[in-house]
Amino acid sequence: MAVRENLPVFSRRLREAREAHGVSQRNLGIEAGLDDFVASTRVNRYETGVHQPDLQTLQRLAAVLDLPVAYFYAEDEALARMIAAHHRRSRLPSR
Repeated sequence: MAVRENLPVFSRRLREAREAHGVSQRNLGIEAGLDDFVASTRVNRYETGVHQPDLQTLQRLAAVLDLPVAYFYAEDEALARMIAAHHRRSRLPSR
């Protein structure tokens, strides 16, 4: 667990969101438009903090996980939950 705590906030949030969404690294990458042959490796490198995705790739990953980009950079856990909850509420149809 200590290793995860030393990761960049983006890397931790991406892994948590992917696991909560129940999708593999490979499938997340493919659904976000990454090439089939590198999808798993690239998502793994994002999650381990080796690389950061460019903005367009991050936007596609966020869309697959149904989260806003801001969620991935919220350092405070409570703020991250609020961002995710607000995003989900704003996507509900108006009454």
